[in-house]
Amino acid sequence: MRTDPKELQILLLTHWDVLQRSLMSLQQSRDKTHQLLQQSEFSFEELESVGSLTSKFSRTSDIYLQKVLRSIWMLLREDTVPLIDLLNRAEKMMIIVSAEELLQMRDIRNQIAHEYLPEAAPELASGVVAVTTLLQRNIQQIERFLRQRAWLR
Repeated sequence: MRTDPKELQILLLTHWDVLQRSLMSLQQSRDKTHQLLQQSEFSFEELESVGSLTSKFSRTSDIYLQKVLRSIWMLLREDTVPLIDLLNRAEKMMIIVSAEELLQMRDIRNQIAHEYLPEAAPELASGVVAVTTLLQRNIQQIERFLRQRAWLR
């Protein structure tokens, strides 16, 4: 495990860049599928677009929680703790907006990971659209925290 603060900061910036690109792609997929999700039946191509949205959400939430937030945690020299404890402590430290929102986001991500029927994707995608806004709010909060610490310019 890396402990050098300079290395950790470079790692954090790398993860931050990947997160920003992933978030942009998620937002584009959300915009593309917004009208599709009003439908009750879907073509194969439409199901692929909806599946892409749920996949991008899973990837973006993983980068946020497992890469960016964990990198911040290491830079703060905090103990390694289970995710729920990390989120609760991060909320108290004002690194994130809400532990509860991020746990809700994580639950949807887990549902996506364990859903194998393409027909279920539209229902999951509706949840993704709802929690993407929560994800964006928490990313903005982390950005403010990083700028306050001068870890992000």
